[in-house]
Amino acid sequence: MKRRQFLTMSGTTLTAALLPGPRLYAQGQALKMRSLYNKDLSFSDLAQQLVGERITVTGFMAPPLKAEANFFVLTNKPMAVCPFCETEAEWPDDILAVYTKRTVRVTPFNVKIQTNGVLELGAFTDPETGFVSRVRLTGARYS
Repeated sequence: MKRRQFLTMSGTTLTAALLPGPRLYAQGQALKMRSLYNKDLSFSDLAQQLVGERITVTGFMAPPLKAEANFFVLTNKPMAVCPFCETEAEWPDDILAVYTKRTVRVTPFNVKIQTNGVLELGAFTDPETGFVSRVRLTGARYS
């Protein structure tokens, strides 16, 4: 192997190793909500690779839809009122449903939190509230 071939190959390998891939996100590196979607609001390749994996996402807890719920909506920006009570077809790309095992303790809407749960994609209607989500974390914890 010639030196140029080796350097080219080494650079490519090094670049691939430095870029965050699905494995890094599954190991706890925080994922940005916008990386779950393509520009046309279809799910990104990264999101599809992470389905079923435990991932971490940061954001803000939106005001709950009902008292003593076991889920909340994580938003990219603080929101004081319910901006997401829409159908699945109108689902924005900067919110994420977060399902916990216990009743949610509400966090002020302007305090950034970190969530960690198993990524699920596809339309789901919450049986208790009728809330429709396209993307969600299940078995989640937050702090």
